Amino acid sequence: MRPSNLTTKIFLDSGDPGETKEIIQLLGFLDGQTTNPTLISKNPDAQKRLQEGKKFTREEIYGFYKNVVTEVSNLIPQGSISIEVYSDANTTGDAMFSQGKEMFAWIPNAHVKYPTTSAGLQAAENSIKAGMRVNMTLCFSQDQAAAVYAATKGATKGQVFVSPFVGRLDDIGENGMDLIKNILDMYQKGDGHVEVLTASVRSMEHFMYALHLGSDIITAPYKVLKEWAEKGMELPPANYFYNHDGLRPVSFANLDLNEPWTGFNISHELTTKGIEKFSQDWNALVA
Repeated sequence: MRPSNLTTKIFLDSGDPGETKEIIQLLGFLDGQTTNPTLISKNPDAQKRLQEGKKFTREEIYGFYKNVVTEVSNLIPQGSISIEVYSDANTTGDAMFSQGKEMFAWIPNAHVKYPTTSAGLQAAENSIKAGMRVNMTLCFSQDQAAAVYAATKGATKGQVFVSPFVGRLDDIGENGMDLIKNILDMYQKGDGHVEVLTASVRSMEHFMYALHLGSDIITAPYKVLKEWAEKGMELPPANYFYNHDGLRPVSFANLDLNEPWTGFNISHELTTKGIEKFSQDWNALVA
């Protein structure tokens, strides 16, 4: 069962409803699930189909994705299920918004994932005006998080998530967990309408430090949540120390959340690479 003093929401990062069932059994609860094209491509049924030499038509892959998130939604009816639009370097904000509207209607508890790019922020702005819920993904900088806040002004709490990817920053030698701390600190000056969802969690250390920092949400893969369950779902002590193993610190920037989102420097090479990876994995499924 959920630890009584746990305030952070716990999500599973997976495209496999089988893992969802197992984690619910292990933890006794689950607050939501995040999916993306790469995770859907790793779904056992998708992998089986590819091994048989079969691919999906464009219509079939959307149907497959809808079936996966519908099954997950039924397992976590009170939670949030993130569904990611297809995007590549050329996808416009209007095209993302059009996909987002369709995906948002798939299940009653959807958050639509858009990349934290100019096109993604345009789609998010339109989505909030339309009363949709969004999860801004592939966030790697405080400027990007500030832009998410500015683009979604007027939203209510629970309507907007921002997903900083800590593991991928670690991969390039930066302390990804510093970004979580910096965004949480920056949002203290705001109205609370954007929730920080710690993503790209690679280890129990990432997970525990995100709990220690008070991240609104953490999404973690099956192996990390299983390890947490096996350790009795312990919470970090007040003096928890995160060993960042020589990673370069990410300094805090004093940004004005009242600026228009177009005023922030939202370009980041890891966002570009992430979009390329997701689109490649998606396109590998489609004939």
